[in-house]
Amino acid sequence: MPASQNRKRTPHAMNYVRTAMLLAAMTALFMGIGFMIGGQAGMMIALAIAAAMNLFSYWNADKMVLRMHHAQEVDERSMPDFYRMVKQLAQNADLPMPKVYIIDNPQPNAFATGRNPQNAAVAATTGLLNMLTPEEVAGVMAHELAHVKNHDTLIMTITATIAGAISMLANFAFFFGGNRNNPLGIVGMLLMMIVAPMAAMVVQMAISRTREYAADRMGAQICGEPMWLASALGKIAGGVQRIHNPDAEANPATAHMFIMNPLSGERMDNLFSTHPNTQNRIDELRKLAGSGLGSGGGGSFTAGAGAPQPGPWSGMGSRPADDAPERSKGPWG
Repeated sequence: MPASQNRKRTPHAMNYVRTAMLLAAMTALFMGIGFMIGGQAGMMIALAIAAAMNLFSYWNADKMVLRMHHAQEVDERSMPDFYRMVKQLAQNADLPMPKVYIIDNPQPNAFATGRNPQNAAVAATTGLLNMLTPEEVAGVMAHELAHVKNHDTLIMTITATIAGAISMLANFAFFFGGNRNNPLGIVGMLLMMIVAPMAAMVVQMAISRTREYAADRMGAQICGEPMWLASALGKIAGGVQRIHNPDAEANPATAHMFIMNPLSGERMDNLFSTHPNTQNRIDELRKLAGSGLGSGGGGSFTAGAGAPQPGPWSGMGSRPADDAPERSKGPWG
């Protein structure tokens, strides 16, 4: 393999290594809590609980998330141009056609879910479709398909499940006591109850941020134009800061799934943010565009080519919020 190709793949490979290390750290933390509560028997029980929860999440998490956000499935008849866009991008990414959903919500956002590429779904809000140009929408959907291709939807489901189980075990120890004969005694119990849930949250968010950078990179390659996604991220960041998302607020555990934090539009790239700093993401995409690595990665894509007027998202029952910026005019009206 030429050295130049090896250098191109190094950041992507490092993302996988970092994700694997973080997953291992979270699993070790979970089993450690089990040991602190009930010794070796407690550790094995904790492992069994984690396996059962992950098995349930593996088969049902996608349906649960879509219901939480009142997503409605669309097809080539109900939204022909948007559906065809996703289909073309999926072909560029060498993926099976995912199910396509629309969420009637004025906040611009999108997410992907599903246990594997064969059972994947992508969802976009009406706010996203109203505010962004077709090219920007293509960049966003390519990002979501990158999550599918990288199996991030399964990774994030597993981390969310383990994080929830860690909090559950810590609460269990608080109410019922634990193994005070552990090496750290009562101090260890107190540290576990207070620090463990926070540590799990930090690890979960670190995994989420790592996967977002990787999906930005691959998404740019899928659509062939890094600046489409860069432009979209800027608009989405402004929208999520101004427009409330009641479904996301009611289900904060799903926030990490979205392309942008739907709860607060977090701007600080720190341990407690679910997403990377938006400007950092845009800067990385600009570097990618400047290096030429984004073009031609997944095949060419022409947003809106031959699309009829009006746009494919008309008549979906949601108008732009009063404080939302006017959508830039593109070839889809």
